[in-house]
Amino acid sequence: MANAKKTLVIVESPSKAKTIGKYLGSNYKVIASVGHVRDLPKSKLGIDIDNDFEPQYIAIRGKGDIIKELKKEAKKASKVYLATDPDREGEAISWHLAYLLGIDVDQPCRIEFNEITKSTIKEAIKHPRKIELSLVDAQQARRVLDRLVGYQISPLLWRKVKKGLSAGRVQSAALKIICDRENEIKAFKPVEYWTIVAGFNKGKGFTAKLATKNNKKLVISNKEENDKTIKELEAGNYKVTAITRKSRNKKPFAPFTTSSMQQEASTKLNFNTRKTMMIAQQLYEGVEVHKKGTIGLITYLRTDSVRISAEAKGAAADFITEKYGKEYLGNNVYSNKRKDIQDAHEAIRPSNIDLTPDDLKDSLSNDQYKLYRLIWCRFMASQMTPAKFDGMLVDIQNGSYGFKANGSKLVFDGYQKVYKNNSDDDKDNILPDLDEGEELEIKSLKGEQNFTQPPSRFTEASLVRELEELDIGRPSTYAPIVATLSDRKYIKKEKKSLVPTELGFLVTGLMEEYFKEIVDVNFTADMEDKLDDVEAKGLEWKSIIRDFYGPFKKELEVADNAIEKVVVEDRPTGEMCELCGKPLVIKTGRFGEFIACSGYPECKNTKPIVKTVGVKCPKCGKDIVERHSRRGRVFYGCSGYPDCDQSYWYKPVDKKCPKCGSLLLEKKTKTSQLACSNPECGYKE
Repeated sequence: MANAKKTLVIVESPSKAKTIGKYLGSNYKVIASVGHVRDLPKSKLGIDIDNDFEPQYIAIRGKGDIIKELKKEAKKASKVYLATDPDREGEAISWHLAYLLGIDVDQPCRIEFNEITKSTIKEAIKHPRKIELSLVDAQQARRVLDRLVGYQISPLLWRKVKKGLSAGRVQSAALKIICDRENEIKAFKPVEYWTIVAGFNKGKGFTAKLATKNNKKLVISNKEENDKTIKELEAGNYKVTAITRKSRNKKPFAPFTTSSMQQEASTKLNFNTRKTMMIAQQLYEGVEVHKKGTIGLITYLRTDSVRISAEAKGAAADFITEKYGKEYLGNNVYSNKRKDIQDAHEAIRPSNIDLTPDDLKDSLSNDQYKLYRLIWCRFMASQMTPAKFDGMLVDIQNGSYGFKANGSKLVFDGYQKVYKNNSDDDKDNILPDLDEGEELEIKSLKGEQNFTQPPSRFTEASLVRELEELDIGRPSTYAPIVATLSDRKYIKKEKKSLVPTELGFLVTGLMEEYFKEIVDVNFTADMEDKLDDVEAKGLEWKSIIRDFYGPFKKELEVADNAIEKVVVEDRPTGEMCELCGKPLVIKTGRFGEFIACSGYPECKNTKPIVKTVGVKCPKCGKDIVERHSRRGRVFYGCSGYPDCDQSYWYKPVDKKCPKCGSLLLEKKTKTSQLACSNPECGYKE
């Protein structure tokens, strides 16, 4: 019949609606809510504190037409299914949709699926369920708590510091972690130590490192000790005293969780967390694949779990056996980091293992292909056997001094057939055949000065790892945290490192003094566990808010009375404005720092900050300055550009090469060294 009523399926995004619509056929109408339709108002707190923290939800501004369309279609439909994302946020959107459309939440109106494939969608439609109110309450608890913190501390910061600042339950704890690390780096005092390496002539040659004296660990602290030790070593003979052969297995990593995917995409693909999540969302919702139509390529992208379904395990086993052979099929068991993780979701994996990255290359954008390949290879590797290495440890004695040489050889690649880690301990380092008691002929003996290094600054990847280990935030919050801290100018990125700004230190200082618990890592993690208990154990969500709000309200009052107006001073440059003669200062704008006249608004003179390195250009004598390539990489070039095109990838120092007279460059690898800028020279020190 032409006018037969259809079943309405409501999803969150238009691309998801398009993919699912193709799978369900003509008896279904699939439309998108385009995210949330009801939320707390933006213009006010929106929480009735006196009425036991009741949220005051309103229809989101700009969503009127979508809500009208949803109501119209729901009225016409024989049945309405809510098919929003399978997580807390998705459950809450379904609950709000049910409210707006007059759907009874006790009716089986909710369907969910972990991947968007034809079979999964058709199966999900057969098994609708009630809306899970414990999931909705867990989302409401987070939303209300974050609103109480953000909407009451942020205006305080606006009044006392400057407009546009913000604080947040997870954001402020993350900023403190970054600031604490920077303080550690500033306080770090490097300690000198020396390493002595001996080179031997046996076979193709090999090296051994000095490790002990009189069977005790040896630490060489300065050049005098180094020179004295080398002198003693030059007088003695070298003999192999022990050979230990050992094989080791290296297991594959578990399939991706949201956090591990973000970390690996940052390390291997140079994607920031926001970009990773955006591309993963596209792969999940569906991509037009050549000759196959629209297909959802990966399982749901927000998950803490490493669990894999029996079907996926079986499909991977068949693929591995057929493509690589039975000897490559592993039997690995993976467990979640936290025992209380809600295991409803699987790990992130390909929806169809048979769709290899190469099969899809022509259908995907370059970035989609890179991320899909990473997910496919990681999952495939997780189901394969460990890589096997033969190891050899050789002890070499010279009088009271003991050297150690480590050899390693890959004898079976296992999972590394598809997923390489590029770590040093995976590389072959083959030692020659040696015998115990054999005397060795020394080829070289070299001491190298080293200094202990400060802890590294956080990158997006290492910050996500830290937040996960400290149990702060959840997969959905990792990407927005770094974006918010950058947008507020609390941190800046230097290459991949996250560096706190003066403003970041200032805000963290105020938060530490007046809102200790908000920035306390243990308090934040404990709160996260309580919020999880709403979902897992049915804890009443408002009880968490009540317990939190009493002390928090007192802190707000104290802070408001105690904090004096903080004036964020513009930093003087020491130069005068060439237009009006007033001092030039460094200001912070939307796009970072710049130089401006202190006489603004009368004088609007501005210019970019140019960092000189204290070295003159060898071609024309002008200053060499720090520049950025189109891709954001730092390089060093003549300030006389474009008339002078002299440039270097490494930072020049004010010192000439003793061999050819060219400038020396500072190269920082594991150790710092100066190298000649003339590629034909090769001088290093």
